[in-house]
Amino acid sequence: MKRVVVTGMAGITSIGSDWETIAGNFAANRSGIRRMDEWDRFSELNTRLAGPVDDFQVPAHWTRKQLRSMGRVSRMAVGAAEQALADAGLLGDESIKDGRMGVSCGSSTGSTDEIKAFGNMLLNSVAEGLNANSYVRMMPHTTAANISIFFGLTGRMIPTSSACTSGSHGIGYAYEAIKFGRLPLMLAGGAEELCPTEAMVFDALYATSLKNDAPQTSPRPYDKSRDGLVIGEGAGILVLEELEHALARGARIHAEIVGFGSNADGQHATRPEQTTMRRAMELALEDAGLAPSAIGYVNGHGTATEQGDIAETLATSSLFGEQMPISSQKSFLGHTLGACGALESWFSIEMMNRDRYVHTFNLDEVDPECGKLDYLRHEFRSMSNEYVMNNNFAFGGVNTSLIFRRWR
Repeated sequence: MKRVVVTGMAGITSIGSDWETIAGNFAANRSGIRRMDEWDRFSELNTRLAGPVDDFQVPAHWTRKQLRSMGRVSRMAVGAAEQALADAGLLGDESIKDGRMGVSCGSSTGSTDEIKAFGNMLLNSVAEGLNANSYVRMMPHTTAANISIFFGLTGRMIPTSSACTSGSHGIGYAYEAIKFGRLPLMLAGGAEELCPTEAMVFDALYATSLKNDAPQTSPRPYDKSRDGLVIGEGAGILVLEELEHALARGARIHAEIVGFGSNADGQHATRPEQTTMRRAMELALEDAGLAPSAIGYVNGHGTATEQGDIAETLATSSLFGEQMPISSQKSFLGHTLGACGALESWFSIEMMNRDRYVHTFNLDEVDPECGKLDYLRHEFRSMSNEYVMNNNFAFGGVNTSLIFRRWR
């Protein structure tokens, strides 16, 4: 078995695209949530809240030929991958094109402008807006394919389109590919572009926040007065590397991945199951060879939905006990769907390395129905931990758990 380390990290979010900016917004309690006035035309959509990346721009050096196969979700994924490669000291390194680097990445869906164009063809019998690249921009594996093509990577490609676990699956499967010796390098993570159809998915389930006139007060994960989730967008990519390969080239190591667990509820498409959530965490611990007491912090999924928050925290509490610190960055970004598992893994590593852990924004009174845990509230907390866990759960009954070890 090979050891797997993280040598590059990057992301694009509604509150910044570098850790210093993002952490500054966390500390100042500034979220990326705003009222989406442009959604007023959707009269049957109740929520008007979202966390858009308003300042994302395509880098000037990208060519028209490179861009034509990329919708917004792929552009953010490729942008994050470029930054992660630069962080790892591998951007422009021709050796990664010889098959030694692969891609494991996903999103809930492809770019929805293309889906709209195909829908228009079915509804109105016209092919307006469709061209040779429309499907490539729409397909579920558009992020993985475009990253591979953009950087000329010929190693294995693992598309992970599993809704809210797309990013954590991307990292987990990449970790396993390296661990079992298939190749030494992987770009891993996930992305999502904002679309009102995604908000409508949760709106139809009565699961979206309706605090439309007070955007900074929502979402409220784990809070007694939460009223639903808020959709966000962004991208997160990690460079994973086999330890000896990283040491041989003198790479900076951010953290080691030591455990990954994933399973399915096998019960209901949208109702989370406490028992299998806990089992996913246990699988990660077993993979890492760790006891629950070794984990110093859990980065929770924390969507601010009643069923999700309660099931997740009861599962976490039953395994770790009420002393376990937990928080959710979705309180600042909204639910970035396919990107959240990768972004929250990046945040977990940064917090672990800096001994400063981000609180859950808007968490004023913990819902008494939630599991008894040490909820981080109001401000950063200083802690020193060797291991942290990041958990994500998705529609379809998909559960993931990742464990990161501090590199000393």
